Amino acid sequence: MKLGVCLATDRFEIALAQLHHWEEPPISGTRGSGTVFFSHCNLRCRFCQNYDISQQGKGREVTPERLLAMMLDLEQQGAHNINLVSPTHYSDQLLPVLEAARSRLRIPVVWNSNGYEKVETLARLEGLVQVYLPDLKYYSDELGRAFSSAPDYFRYASAAVTEMRRQVGRNRYDEHGVIEKGLIIRHLVLPGHTDDSKQLLKWIHEDLGPRTSVSLMSQYYPVHRAAELPGMNRRLSPDEYEAVRRRFEELGFEEGFAQQLSSARREFTPEFDGKGV
Repeated sequence: MKLGVCLATDRFEIALAQLHHWEEPPISGTRGSGTVFFSHCNLRCRFCQNYDISQQGKGREVTPERLLAMMLDLEQQGAHNINLVSPTHYSDQLLPVLEAARSRLRIPVVWNSNGYEKVETLARLEGLVQVYLPDLKYYSDELGRAFSSAPDYFRYASAAVTEMRRQVGRNRYDEHGVIEKGLIIRHLVLPGHTDDSKQLLKWIHEDLGPRTSVSLMSQYYPVHRAAELPGMNRRLSPDEYEAVRRRFEELGFEEGFAQQLSSARREFTPEFDGKGV
């Protein structure tokens, strides 16, 4: 069998399945998000905080039947949603699982991806996924090439989030503020690259509109191969993050989320110990 960039086979490998309380408030709510962390990834980000599962392949092989049982178990534990983390490279295998889950789950399915995916793949998920939680990493092809070996990242990711918005429309929340259907775009602000973040915000505002929910993340810390990248062997400064937050406000976005700079710590990265798998 010839493996692709993600290095995954056609069988699910999962590193962790548990209630997670550190997502955005509408995702985690009060009881937690039912996260399922898939092993492997279709990007090779040199600063990936989950590199041990995304690039080193840490995880356990599970059958489709076991995956469905894990999802149902997370619902029984009280999860507000089933949060599929880095699922893109398993899209084909996930379709029958999500079809089976549609009549059995009473909570939304969240597609938590890196944004680097094809519109035609996402179109097959329509009706099976209620909430999209994609990254939008780079506007610049140069950054995509240097940091993730994906010079065409923005071309694919911008089309992908546009398709996600088409499917789910305007965000809908329950009486407790937990999202039931919609789109939240995540963007990790990188040290030394605030101009790229500002360009991304401008594109979101102009193409998707000011009602688009954006989560500005400050949790970058140098890990994995980050030291190989010029200027990336440090955390984000308060001034850098504030400059991007200020641009978000100037553009007039109506909904968004911010992080404390103290979130840039290893303690907030899960231990991928196979729990729940």
